[in-house]
Amino acid sequence: MSETTTGGTSRTPEIKMATGLLRSLRQDLFTDAFAYRPLALAGADDPIVRLLPKGIRHHAVWRRHAAVAVLAFFVMFFSGTTHEGYVTDSSRFAIGLMSAAPVLMTLVRPIAAYWLALGVTLVAAVVSGGWSDTWPWTPGTFASYIAVMVLVTLRTGPRVAGWMWAITVTFGMSTSIVFSDRLGFGGSGQPTMFVFSAFALAIAASIQIRRHAAAEVTAQQEVTAVERDRRTLLEERTTIARELHDVVAHHMSVVAIQAEAAPYRVKNPPPELEAAFVTIRENAVAALTELRRVLGVVRSADYEAPDAPQPTLASLDGLLANVREAGLSVDKTVTGAVRELPQGVELSAYRIIQEALSNTLRHAPGAAAGVEVSYVLGGLGIRVVNGAATGDVRPSPGAGHGITGMRERVAMLEGEMTAGRTAAGGYEVAVFIPVTSRPQPEPGSEPVEGKG
Repeated sequence: MSETTTGGTSRTPEIKMATGLLRSLRQDLFTDAFAYRPLALAGADDPIVRLLPKGIRHHAVWRRHAAVAVLAFFVMFFSGTTHEGYVTDSSRFAIGLMSAAPVLMTLVRPIAAYWLALGVTLVAAVVSGGWSDTWPWTPGTFASYIAVMVLVTLRTGPRVAGWMWAITVTFGMSTSIVFSDRLGFGGSGQPTMFVFSAFALAIAASIQIRRHAAAEVTAQQEVTAVERDRRTLLEERTTIARELHDVVAHHMSVVAIQAEAAPYRVKNPPPELEAAFVTIRENAVAALTELRRVLGVVRSADYEAPDAPQPTLASLDGLLANVREAGLSVDKTVTGAVRELPQGVELSAYRIIQEALSNTLRHAPGAAAGVEVSYVLGGLGIRVVNGAATGDVRPSPGAGHGITGMRERVAMLEGEMTAGRTAAGGYEVAVFIPVTSRPQPEPGSEPVEGKG
């Protein structure tokens, strides 16, 4: 049994390779060769730019264009003063302009500039009468041609450099064969162009590869930083969810217990009331079950539930005692009428103060800190401020995203937060958390007598 192939014969690997090379050549040097590709402006934040006077600093973004223009002027001057042979004095200026034109053209159309440089080389070669040792490149077009290839390589890449060098070798050998045999033009120095251009293109390609690699590394670092911020944000939110689970679970448990006990606190409750309390209890238990299931998803494998209740502002003195033992001098100030706040607010306030003091220990050794807790009518105010560091700041482990966790807690409670350095060189964290006042029982109201 034999297999037959349909749709034509398959091409050999050699043919595929040749086809790929031709396709690459067409894509690099022929497709959209005259496309408008302006040279990008240089960065304005380079160290060299900062050394310039302020009056001309904003013009420094054009320094690449100015360098190309200076190079073009040098090529024009060099080309116009080195032509001999059959070139008349009146033609030298035109030859200089022709040699400089491809260099300037690299600013807007780099691929087209290379083909123009090749054409200028051919015209100057014929006009020169074959006197140059590096014919078909005269001294002027030699400099122009090398400059154009280097600039094009810096604008494109090493693959285009390889094609330009291959075309250079082909062009040089072909013109020598055609013109030397028929017209007697030519010289013995063409290998000078081949070798010199190879070195120049290799250096330019290396610079371009290094620049491209540096840009990729920078882009990857930016992506990594963004992903790290996102991961840290998710970790902070997960931590907050774990801590608030106990608070919410406590409230839901209280709702379920009170709903179950409520019918026994009323004499002869109607069936509708008993059914309503049963429904409330069932919904509370179902919500509590779903809450625990969701928390199981966000818990890590090594997560252990805390044995003690979640801390509140009543535990703040213990926290301050711990940081004092660690060497931090800290004072506490409480203003306003101290009152019981929702457990979520108490927990978040405690964690914010804890993180702010931890940052002081890590980043401001030897500095004194102050903690202010303000009970106001509309909510709770927190202010943690420390002075400038007096000791050596050592690198500390961690991603340095403690501020992110604080902001997440404040945003969850619809509060406001500011954090930044003080005029004295320290750091300040100020938070306001709005708290809705709980309705107070009306005067004279009494609890309903229960059964029994």
